[in-house]
Amino acid sequence: MPGVRPIIPYHRSGWAQCVHIGPLTAPIPAAADSDAVHARAALFDLYGDHLRGRGGRAPVAALVRLLGTLDIAAPAVRTAISRMVRQGWLEPVRLGTTPGYALTSKASSRLDEAAARIYRTRENAWDGYWHLLVLRQVAERSARERVRSGLGFLGYAQVSETTWISPHESDEVDEVLAADGIHAHRFRARLDGDAAGLTASAWDLTGLAHAYDRWRGDAQRMIDETGGDPDDELAFSVRSRLVHEWRKFLFRDPGLPRELLPATWSGAVAAEFFDTEAERLLPGARRFVDRCLEQEPITEPTTGDDR
Repeated sequence: MPGVRPIIPYHRSGWAQCVHIGPLTAPIPAAADSDAVHARAALFDLYGDHLRGRGGRAPVAALVRLLGTLDIAAPAVRTAISRMVRQGWLEPVRLGTTPGYALTSKASSRLDEAAARIYRTRENAWDGYWHLLVLRQVAERSARERVRSGLGFLGYAQVSETTWISPHESDEVDEVLAADGIHAHRFRARLDGDAAGLTASAWDLTGLAHAYDRWRGDAQRMIDETGGDPDDELAFSVRSRLVHEWRKFLFRDPGLPRELLPATWSGAVAAEFFDTEAERLLPGARRFVDRCLEQEPITEPTTGDDR
């Protein structure tokens, strides 16, 4: 029913583990299967989904108001902001006489990339060629994990201990590898065989399809609880949760060409649902963000932990 706030946990972030940005020196908040609110993750979502298109900056008081609708306390927001400044994601600015925070260039770059993948604004045509990376042996376990995480985010699959493949070449490969001083031989070749079979063995498409089906069911229940005509605050809250959970697929879905996917693909059904609901809720969410940005500053506690 309109006006009724459904109890929907805001999961601990859709920005996955140790994925590198810009100079590849700091991780974004990790995705986890936890109902605990993580303020840094919500801030990334907020900047990426709304503030990026409004100059990438906002007053502290507005950030507190907006995340308050997601049951994140003001002290947690302020602590998260401080940590994001230390990590190089945000920088302090003055907005008239009001203190605020703006995205740094490296954060803007990754959020632009993420938005293109979330809303599929780039053509995903495939020329039939595979891109191969052959790495030297990586002895250090932590370095192997960083490489696995970084290349996985870029859409590569590991087919042997030292070999990775992708139907699309990524401009960020060199940065990911250089962060640990790793060199790779790179090849571009056509497969002499069954491309769909290779895809099914390299990526867990069955598990990914099940994840899309679960997301679709959970998202439908969340939308049903809001009623057909939510007010602006509820539209913002629900859309934030919808986008937040959808973004987790950035770290699971390699963005494979349609030719390499099953004829009936759960990801396509889920994407259509996401596009429809995100667009439907957007006008109200935008109005609520605008109102929060225009309100007078408020006094909030400045101590506490990022939960």
